[in-house]
This record gives sequence, structure tokens and C-alpha cells, in this order.
Amino acid sequence: MIVKLMGSGFLKVIRMSTKRLYLIILVLAIGCQQAGISMNKLVFAANAANGASAKAKPDEQWDINKNALLEGPSEEIRLKAATFMLDSENPVARKILLDALKDAKNSAARIAVCKAFIKARLSKKEIKNKDDFIQPLLGVFATEVAAEAQLAAEAMLIFEYDKIGQSLEDITTDGSKPDNMRINAINALKLRPDMGATISLIRLVDDPKKTVSDEAEKALRSLGIPVGENYWIREQNIRELQGKGRDEFLRDWLIRQETQMRDLRLELKSWQDKYLSALDQLYDNISDDTAKGKFLEKRLGSSEARIKLWALDKVYKWQFASGRPKLPAALEPILLSLISDPDKDVRLKTAGLIVLRRMNSVQPLLAQLESEPDDQVKIELLDALGEACSRALSVTPVKISPEIRKQAMELAAKYLDSEEDSGKSRKGAEVLRKLLEPNGLKQEELEGYLGLLVKRYNQQKEKPDGALRGELLSAMAGLCTQGSAAKAIAAKLFEPLFIEALSDDTDFVRETAVDGLIYIDKAGALKRLRKYVNDPSEILRKKLIDVAGDVGGKEDLVWLEEKIGSNSESGPAWQAMLKIFDGSDSATLKEWMDKLTSQASQTKLSEQQKIAFLKKAEAKAAGETKMLETVRKKLAELYYKTDQFERAAEYLDRLYKAAPTARGKDAILSKLLDAYLRCSKVELAAELVGKYLVKKDLSPDSIILGSINNYLRKPSGADPNVVLKALSGVKLSVARPKWQQWLKSWTERLGKSKEAKKPKETAKAK
Repeated sequence: MIVKLMGSGFLKVIRMSTKRLYLIILVLAIGCQQAGISMNKLVFAANAANGASAKAKPDEQWDINKNALLEGPSEEIRLKAATFMLDSENPVARKILLDALKDAKNSAARIAVCKAFIKARLSKKEIKNKDDFIQPLLGVFATEVAAEAQLAAEAMLIFEYDKIGQSLEDITTDGSKPDNMRINAINALKLRPDMGATISLIRLVDDPKKTVSDEAEKALRSLGIPVGENYWIREQNIRELQGKGRDEFLRDWLIRQETQMRDLRLELKSWQDKYLSALDQLYDNISDDTAKGKFLEKRLGSSEARIKLWALDKVYKWQFASGRPKLPAALEPILLSLISDPDKDVRLKTAGLIVLRRMNSVQPLLAQLESEPDDQVKIELLDALGEACSRALSVTPVKISPEIRKQAMELAAKYLDSEEDSGKSRKGAEVLRKLLEPNGLKQEELEGYLGLLVKRYNQQKEKPDGALRGELLSAMAGLCTQGSAAKAIAAKLFEPLFIEALSDDTDFVRETAVDGLIYIDKAGALKRLRKYVNDPSEILRKKLIDVAGDVGGKEDLVWLEEKIGSNSESGPAWQAMLKIFDGSDSATLKEWMDKLTSQASQTKLSEQQKIAFLKKAEAKAAGETKMLETVRKKLAELYYKTDQFERAAEYLDRLYKAAPTARGKDAILSKLLDAYLRCSKVELAAELVGKYLVKKDLSPDSIILGSINNYLRKPSGADPNVVLKALSGVKLSVARPKWQQWLKSWTERLGKSKEAKKPKETAKAK
């Protein structure tokens, strides 16, 4: 968050250009080392201290300088030695410096040489054959000492990126290099105001080494560059970067650096954080909404940007707080005034408030847009203006004049026409859509503005920015929706573009074109789009599935059925098929019954999906006895298979009662009895057995004997004792001795089972 700091002197520093700030930071790091005695005096002083004075031989003088660099007692002496030798053209001096950089054991000497390079760069001093130092400086990145690596990175700023960029990139991408070396090289890339360095950092976010990818992401965030949520977005960001010129890139880079430095200085002001924390506590302890509003009113009027931003954040959260009434009316004029606040972030945050769009804010927004210097704020203000106008035009009576509406449309059209900034063009199209949707425009006006969208889209067709083409089509599609006053004219103008866009290589463009065709005419769109059911875009395929569910017919069942069970489209495809079945005749459902529910079916439906289909088939089969019987048999089987025994019993009972012959009933009886027992319908089970015993006794080959025996061997549902009691209570008008024998046998079996369980239960209790 960008804020102002207390103190006019420090505020001036914060507002300096990025370049000047960077110079100051480096000079402060070096301290007073630029002042003091010259290197010659140091050499002579060192000679005198050793008794050599001016008579020292040249080689001895270089030895003295070498010792000063490698073993000097203070940082100042080491730096002066390094600076003196860097200025010299003597090969001995050059070798001493190169050797020092290669000596990983002498961190102090390395640091001194790096600082000498930084001094030379800041003073724009020419260094002869400076390319000799590229590889030794790169070698410093292998160090474990953070200060060495950082200073080496700063020292390398003396070289143009063209000279050392490839070497830096090679280190960062070489998986065989130590992680710390790659990370140090990443930090060097971070300092380079070069598009190539930025692109390298973006690509490193996808490095397989997490430590490397994390450092690259951290570097990008520190530079204020969007990381991108995934690989494709990052590639899009790279393409957008590559589309910028060098000057535009450098301008953006400098702005980001200025913001980052300002943020860094602000973060150092811990008292502000403490103050805001105290504000949080005070605010949270206020329970009354009126008092909360007054508290925010005072902070929104603060002279400090960061305090206003804190209050705006509370306003933002208030908008979405459940159970809280709308913002106090006293805040509205303050919020309107903040869209012209001196601080960019305050203006941006204010323009992003939803509540601002619900106020009578059209004229203040228009006025600020005319004078706003920042593009990002402009786009947010334009968005707020579009929404505010849309709301004002949707009420009766309309709350803005035709002149104001026209002024807003002209602004949106101006942004739409911005070819150099896709973000502006995108927002212009979106706002123009909001302004054209409501009633109130003459046909010629409407045609004129709709024609601007067509013109801008045609300009974009041959350009690589598919995202912008998609956004332009999205605005056009929105104007073709139900309720848009522009629908009739828009549909006529835009439909050819939607059809043409179906062959675009960009998924988003095709997806949006499909939206437009659907909004114009769903049935006509489906007829045209059936050949795209296997389009590469999953989003597009799902749109077609949804349309098929809404207006599709039996001809769509085939391609929908092919999507069942294969991918994420399976569920939507099945729901679409069910909708089509709802509008189909019984013959269609009969035709599809075997395809979907037979044992040999290749369709990967779940049991519940089969049941859902059969329930629809059952409703359509009313009056068709044979089809109804088939459907109910399948439903009974599926309910039984899925342990829904009560539902299975319902359908078996219907089949049993509808069976025209005794043989047909007997075929169902055993399963029905089993279902009754397993869903604890004991009385119905006993009644069923009683009706059977009226006809004959229970012989060993009886159709119901197997059901009872199977149940008692592996009971589930009703308690076997309850079942046996109910069966024993069956009243018979004639003697059934075999039945009595079976009852006795089952009673003894249950008794033995109880006895067998007792020792186990006792042991368990102990």
C-alpha cells in the first residue's frame, strides 16, 4: 500500500524519481567512503609506515596495495586499494583484483572490489577492458555470503544487459548449479531494468526447483510485476511485455520501482502500523452502526493517505457485511470528494467501491475522468461511471439527462478506440455496453455506437491479442441478451461476426461467439453449433450441452450420450439428456431404455442415473402395459441392487398385483418377501406368507422357503426374533404341519444362535 509519511523532509525524498532514489541508497550504503585521502596518499602512507617511502619499487607498491585490499584493517582502506587498482591500467593491478574476486575465502576483499565497481558506475568513470571482470563477478554468485552476492549484482550494473544477460539467464536455468547460486543470479536479474531480465524472471516461476521458483516469484512481486496464476497467464503476460516498446517498458519499470521504494520506506515506519492497529481495535469495539459511521467519517477526512485507505477498507467491508444497514448518508459526500484525492491509491480504492456506483455520482465521475492523470485510476473511474449510468438509466424516471449519457458514451467510445492499450479498449467496450442496453436512444444513435464496436473488432481480427477480441465479442453478446433495448439491431449487426468467430484459434473468442449466437436464438444456435460438440474448448462444449438441455431434441441424445462417464462433461450431458427425455414421447424413451439400462449397455451410467431415467420412462408409459411392466421390473431390480429395499418392495408389490397368472405371481413372490423382510415390513411379509399357506403347505421346494431361509442365515433389516414371532402368529384355517415343522426348526436355530453368542458376550464384558 502506497502512503505518505510524516515529515516534509522525508516526504521530499519519497517523491524523488526512481533513479535519484536509487543513487541515494547506493551512496548511503557506501557511506563516506567517497571522501577522504586519495589512493596515492594511501600508498605513500603505507610505504612510509613500512620504511619504504617513495623509494619503493613498483612491484613492492603493488604488493602494498594488494595487502591493503586483502588484509586491510578497515573497510575504508580495502575500498581505497580496490578503487586505486581499478583505475589503473597496470596488468598487475588487474590480476590482483581478478584474483580477489575469485578468492571465496576472502569475503572482505570481494566486497571491496564490488564496491569499487559500484563507485565507478555512479561516478561514470571509464574502466578499460572491463569485460575481463564479467566471469569473476558471476563466480561470486556461488557464495553463501548474502552481502557478497548482493554487491556483485550491483557491481554488474556497470555492464549493459546485452553483455551479461545470457550468462545470468544460463545460471538461473541451470539445474546443476547450486540453489544459492541460481537465487543470487535471480536477485541480479531483479536489479536489471530490462525486458529480457523480467521475462526470464517470469519464466523461472515455472522452474521445477521450488526454491528457485519461489525466489523468482518473490522477485517479481517485489518489482510489482504480476506473477500470473498459471503457466498460460504468465505466457500471456510475457507476450504483452514483448508487445511493448523499450521506452514503454522502462517507463513502467521505473514507475514500479518508485512505488516499491516508497512502500519500503513506508513499511519502515512501524508507528503507522501500530496506529492503524489501534484504530482497528477502537473500530471493532464500537457496536452501534451510527457511531461506526461517525468514526469512519472522521478518518476519511484525514490528511494522511494511509488513514484514508484504512477507512476506505472498512467501507468496502461494510458493503458486504450481512445484516448491516446501508452506509450512513453522511459518508456519501466524503466518498465523492475522495475520487479527486491527491493520493492515487485513495482515488483508486474509492473508485472501486460498489457503493459509489449506487450514489448520484455520474457528474463527479465524469469531471474526475477529464482531469485524472493515472491510467489505472481512469479505467476504474470509467468502470464506476458505466455502472452508475446504468443504474440511473434503469429507474423511472431516469436520473441522468440525455446529454450526460451521451458524454459518457463518447468517453467510453474514446477508450474503445485505444489500439495501443488493450485494457482501455476492453473497458471502453464493457462500459459502452452498459450505456447502450437501456431504452432512450434513437435508432440512428444506437446504430452509430454499435457500429463502433463492429469497427473496433474488425481492427483487432488480424492481431494476436485474442483476449481483446473475446472481450469485444463479450460486449456485443451482452447487447443481444433478453432485456437489452439494443437486441434487435445488435443481433442483425453482430450475428455475422459471431459466426465468423467460431473459426478463431482463441478459445475465449469462440466461447464468446457461442454466447452471442445463443442470446440471439437458442434453437438456431444449436442447429448451427452441433458440429462443434467436440470443440477443443471444454467451456464451449459445456455451453452447447446446456443449450441442448434447454432446446434440444432426440437428435441430440446421440452426441450427449457419448459424453457420459468420460470427463467433466458427463454430469451436465446427463442432465441435458434428462431434460430432453422430459419433452420426448414414450417411443423415444422406449428406444433408449435398453441402450441405457440393459446389462450389455456401453453407457457408463450409475445405478442412480438409471433409476432417474426409468422414473421418467414410467411417467411416459402410462397406458402402455408392456412398457410399464418392463420399466417397473428394472426399477425393482435397481432399487434392490442399491439396497433401497422399501422402494424395491413397492415396485415388486405392483408387479405382483398386476401379474395376470398364478405362475407370474409366483415368479415375483420370493423377491417380494425378501424385500419386505429386509426393509422391516414384517406384517406385510407375514400377510404374504399367510396368503400362500391358504393355498398349500410349505414343502421343501416352496418358492418362499428359500427367501425365509436366506434371510435367517444372514439377516438384515428386521430383527429375526420379530420376524419369527410375526410368522408364528399367522392364522390358518386349515392345518399346515410342514409349516409348523419349519417354524419349530427356525425357533431352535435362533435359540442355538443365542446360546452360542452368550459366551462371546460374557468374554467381551469381562
